[in-house]
Amino acid sequence: MEGNFEQEQKLIAEIKQYISENFPLSKLSDEELENKVEEIVFQRLAGAYMPIGQRLSIVKQVYSSIRGFGLLDSIISDDTITEVMINGHENIFIEKNGKVVRLEKKFESQRRLEDIIQRIVGLAGREVNQANPIVDTRLPDGSRVNVVLPPIALCGPTMTIRKFSKTPMTIEKLISYGSLTREIAEKLRLLVKAKYNIFICGGTGSGKTTFLNALSNYIPKDERIITIEDSAELQITGVDNLVSLETRNANSAGTGAITIRDLIKSSLRMRPERIVVGEVRGGEALDMLQAMNTGHDGSLSTGHANSTHDMLSRLETMVLQGSAGLPLEAIRQQIASAVDIMIHLSRLRDHSRKTMEITEVVGYENGEILLNPLYVFEEDEKSSLEKVSGSLNRTKNKMVHNWKLQLAGIKEEI
Repeated sequence: MEGNFEQEQKLIAEIKQYISENFPLSKLSDEELENKVEEIVFQRLAGAYMPIGQRLSIVKQVYSSIRGFGLLDSIISDDTITEVMINGHENIFIEKNGKVVRLEKKFESQRRLEDIIQRIVGLAGREVNQANPIVDTRLPDGSRVNVVLPPIALCGPTMTIRKFSKTPMTIEKLISYGSLTREIAEKLRLLVKAKYNIFICGGTGSGKTTFLNALSNYIPKDERIITIEDSAELQITGVDNLVSLETRNANSAGTGAITIRDLIKSSLRMRPERIVVGEVRGGEALDMLQAMNTGHDGSLSTGHANSTHDMLSRLETMVLQGSAGLPLEAIRQQIASAVDIMIHLSRLRDHSRKTMEITEVVGYENGEILLNPLYVFEEDEKSSLEKVSGSLNRTKNKMVHNWKLQLAGIKEEI
């Protein structure tokens, strides 16, 4: 059988080369190319006995190796495009330099788009069909993909791709974009090193994952790190003892789902020194807070909210999703003792992404979680409606909980 497989691969490579050398690929539509491939494969195999299914599989493999994801190939290879939104086969929008524009191009037919979606989903070992019409997956390069099929999506197969940056996001880059200053980045490095539990919050597209990635690279390189995400996109470099875990949707029979919650529980038995959770959205918030409270200091995570106060109330709601019977007071105490530092990011009116606030969570008193803002973004007189100008300034508040810094032997003030 092995010999057969090798022969098949050799045949595919030969036919691909022959077609690439003899036909104007850029001028052929997807359909014409597919017909051409089929014709040549059947010619080549004219005298040989081979089941029709296998012949068609060879046609598909040759076609895929030439066209890949069809129209998507050129979009994916363009590094200036950060997001792709496909609403049915005729409507394609892209985000370029922070602005969303409509593309003139479109897919030949709904069937062609569905074929490409199946190919993308199949590559990651997932499945999407009428029984399971919503799927989160990723491209081979790590870009995040969300797919919703009809009849759920009324405008036809819908696919959103969040492009994956080829170069890991570093604090240096955030400084060059003006999201942070070097002094503040240095303070954050000390907080990460001293194992403060840090929670990053912000709205859609405010750069939470990007910031989390940059902060994660401050974790000392000799520690054991477990990362937990819906679709793995964190790029932590230089750490040998790194385990990346990813959730899994249920299969078409409705079984086999692995949630963020399952992964957090499992990670606690893996002797982590750091747990990095891509994003908390639901009941897993409780497991994460408990992990932070039971000696897994230095954990990092992100959540969706429009301010630090908003994030605290969202965390309460998430914990209640996981265990509805808990009294609010107990939840607030958990949050106050688990989370040390909250960083709020925002995407401003001029599309720039800025760090708006770095706040210390100091405790719980009279039914409220107490916050101590350390840095706050303030606009200056150069600001206008079109362009935001300002800086992240140190407030007059002293840092209350500096014992982790002292334990880590760090003498500097935050």
